[in-house]
Amino acid sequence: MKFGILKERKNPPDRRVVFSPEGLAKFREHYPEASIVVESSDIRAFADHEYEALGFEVTTDLSDCDVLLGVKEVPVDALIPNKKYMFFSHTIKKQPYNQKLLQACLEKNIQLIDHETLVDTTNRRLIGFGRYAGMVGAYNTIKAFGQKYDLFNLVPVSKLHSKADMLERLKRPFMPPIKIVVTGKGKVGLGIKEILDGMKIKEVSSDAFLNKNFSHPVYTLIDVLDYNRHKEGKDCDITDFFANPQDYKIDFEKYTKVADIYMAGHFYGNGAPHILTQDMLKAVDNKIKVIGDISCDVAGPIASTLRSSTIEDPIYGYHPNEHQEVHYDHPAAIVVMAVDNLPCELPKEASTGFGEMMLETVIPAFFNEDKYGIIDRASITREGALTVRFNYLTDYAAGNLTE
Repeated sequence: MKFGILKERKNPPDRRVVFSPEGLAKFREHYPEASIVVESSDIRAFADHEYEALGFEVTTDLSDCDVLLGVKEVPVDALIPNKKYMFFSHTIKKQPYNQKLLQACLEKNIQLIDHETLVDTTNRRLIGFGRYAGMVGAYNTIKAFGQKYDLFNLVPVSKLHSKADMLERLKRPFMPPIKIVVTGKGKVGLGIKEILDGMKIKEVSSDAFLNKNFSHPVYTLIDVLDYNRHKEGKDCDITDFFANPQDYKIDFEKYTKVADIYMAGHFYGNGAPHILTQDMLKAVDNKIKVIGDISCDVAGPIASTLRSSTIEDPIYGYHPNEHQEVHYDHPAAIVVMAVDNLPCELPKEASTGFGEMMLETVIPAFFNEDKYGIIDRASITREGALTVRFNYLTDYAAGNLTE
């Protein structure tokens, strides 16, 4: 079986890659029967010669590969028919901007395997860049706080090289006794936690966060049942929430009355209550002045996320009374950080971590006849048709964008 490591072609340029040179060498060591080539790239965080130095062929022709591995969407005109592709397709939520990509995969008889749909038998995601999104997002949110209040000016992550560099920068500024609320206990939330812990900001319980005052900065990490409650007052578990989100109502307002910063690292499912509404943000007793929407669902559960921002221009202001964008230094502005490609700011470290997860959890499936069904479950298209699991995309693939 021959594997090809794709050049990233999406704009703005993404410097990440599925495997670092050292990670690819480990792949070859574990599976010497595999043939592996690397597509030449002038934007990748690792240069062509770094792969060549470890004995990998760098080429511009991947037409003889069986499996092609990338990070972001492959442009339609670059797709090679009759191949297996694995990348983040951003099609499973019927995203309008990638409808033609899914249609092209069907027309070109491509087996599309989406990183986002690689799950185990309990539906737990196996790989992703969430941890790095959380780390970079936390840094950027602290940077935005310093910028908003003219307290300090942190160097952009894109000019740093690692988590260690980020933490070194974050240890320098003085942090007043603020309160930070973080939603989500998955990979993104735990990435945020790594940064806040590295800054020596103390974690406290939700109850203490809501009811006590502190002389130093603190944060609380909360999950869905901390800020949602059943409409009928029933005691429920997290499984019921995800199965029946329509039976719940939001209970996040209590945090807006005491928190200075909100960092969103949660997964938001269709049908769940909106978390941070315009009414909460324009309330007289709202204290939140900086929001890091690391999950970045535009026009979604966080009212202030009017649009995604960019690595080059990561923050904007939100006027809660007018529900519109203003400059972040406007007197009434709540600062919003909503970069939607945060791991791109730490491309080498993110790529290294991603490759380690791939090698441990996904690559074995190509060599053990997919013993645990990992590739099968993640395949959106195969043999020119949608797979059973993704039949709900039929109308979308046919050209209909309505639910």
